Amino acid sequence: MNPAGLYEVKYLAFLETISHLRPRLHRYCARMVGSVLDGEDIVQDALFHAYRKLDAFDETKPLGPWLFRIAHNQCIDFLRHRGVRRAAEAEVSAPDWIAPVEPQAQGIGHALERIVLTLPPKERACVLLKDVFDYSLEEIADLVDSTVGGVKAALNRGRSKLIPGPDKRALTKRPAPTEETARLRDLYVDRFNRHDWDGVRELIAADARVIVADRFAGPVEGAPYFGRYARLTTSWRLAPGEVDGEPVLLVLESGADVWTPHAIVRLTASGQRIQSIVDYTHCPWVLAAADIVRLTESS
Repeated sequence: MNPAGLYEVKYLAFLETISHLRPRLHRYCARMVGSVLDGEDIVQDALFHAYRKLDAFDETKPLGPWLFRIAHNQCIDFLRHRGVRRAAEAEVSAPDWIAPVEPQAQGIGHALERIVLTLPPKERACVLLKDVFDYSLEEIADLVDSTVGGVKAALNRGRSKLIPGPDKRALTKRPAPTEETARLRDLYVDRFNRHDWDGVRELIAADARVIVADRFAGPVEGAPYFGRYARLTTSWRLAPGEVDGEPVLLVLESGADVWTPHAIVRLTASGQRIQSIVDYTHCPWVLAAADIVRLTESS
């Protein structure tokens, strides 16, 4: 088969694999880093990285483990960079990072996935891959670049630390938004719901970016993002909320008698302007993977 034909075969196999594997990849990344939204961002980066390396992939091997390995490495890089950032912030002032939330989870499976956040990265990965995703020891060793003996040791260490159970953990609470950030968020919600798009743009920095996960990424200026919401024919509104304890905006759709969360939007602000908008409308698995989704009192 010529190179062009071989690449097309790889590409079609890549698309088919991720269509089935995507929610599973997200669940793993979300539990590794402690955030369903950061988990989705990592999966996006991992799939882009995999696509760029598709030429070098050995087509005689299964794609799933290869994609999992890339996603795992992205998680480790994320945790490493976050640790370096937190250490630097701690040296100069009170940290402004947000610690992973660990709410009481529903059911033993979700409880296990949440408790592993207390483990070091390798133990966390091994426990998740074995006890949640049911990979074999050999498969785990390949995914985390270790040996079967190393995986067994990490599993034993990790499991021994989980014996006390979730009720022995100190639950963390994400800090509330600053007064300035909360005011900016509320103005954004109010103007968005009134379809005051000029007013919305006044709140956004000139160099701000918008990401519609799985669809679009680029500058807010000139993007069709707000036009999409303006053209929706279903009943919807935006409201402040929380997902796994993180302040976000929820896109609500009207049902028979109640407004139901349909998607998550993440705003990043600096000073009196919004710097970025990340919209997860096209990633329903993100909302499904969240342990706690609720409206805040101001909504």
